[in-house]
Amino acid sequence: MGSDVVENGVLGSGGGFSAVEPPHSIAQARVDDKGRLKLPAEFCEYLKQVGADKVFITTIDLQLARIYPIPVWKGNENLFANAGDLAELAEDVAYIAKYFGGDSDIDAQGRVLMPALLRKQLEMESQPVWLDCYNGRINVAGKKIHEERFHRAMANLGDKVKTLEKKGLK
Repeated sequence: MGSDVVENGVLGSGGGFSAVEPPHSIAQARVDDKGRLKLPAEFCEYLKQVGADKVFITTIDLQLARIYPIPVWKGNENLFANAGDLAELAEDVAYIAKYFGGDSDIDAQGRVLMPALLRKQLEMESQPVWLDCYNGRINVAGKKIHEERFHRAMANLGDKVKTLEKKGLK
């Protein structure tokens, strides 16, 4: 998977680009008392299709956990290493990602181990969480962040839809 790229949120091979469609919905799951997140079936299938049997789990914004297939995370590491005039900014973001992050295998039941420090920081211990795919990664939101995002999305929803329909939303 060394030549894999993410284009428009779809992970595919750089040569010929055979795209793997990510899940299109938001799914609820739970982090158990041992810190394991049981991935919903469609998210397991997505990771399986992109060849990810190991992931890097972290946060870079202290709001969402992010589950990265290793090739996607390596792309981020490359960005950090080649940030040029943004080197200090990239180093800070990389530091936070490494501090809260950890590698995890995906076990036979489709579970990943959320790093303990990450679970505590994001209040995800023995809690429900909400997952969505974005830009080649899986976002994991705790209850508080999910509710904030949901309420923000619901505010003036009719106006938002009308504006997007003018831009071509079907």
